[in-house]
Amino acid sequence: MTERELLRRWVETWRRAGQELEQLRQRELDVIDTQAAIRALFETAAAVELPPAKPTSGLTEQQKYFARLRTSKPCR
Repeated sequence: MTERELLRRWVETWRRAGQELEQLRQRELDVIDTQAAIRALFETAAAVELPPAKPTSGLTEQQKYFARLRTSKPCR
């Protein structure tokens, strides 16, 4: 086998491995219990007592703030 053929084979092997590894990563992410993982890392339940998620991203509030700034200060 020539060096070029070996390189092609190596690239193809890693391309297929990359696809399989990505599928494995996605399956693991789908089933992971984030709070249990954090507890295991920090060995405490206090580290995982997160505040409830906000109902919005804050983008609307940011746009309202920008609108108030735009009307309060004239642009030069």
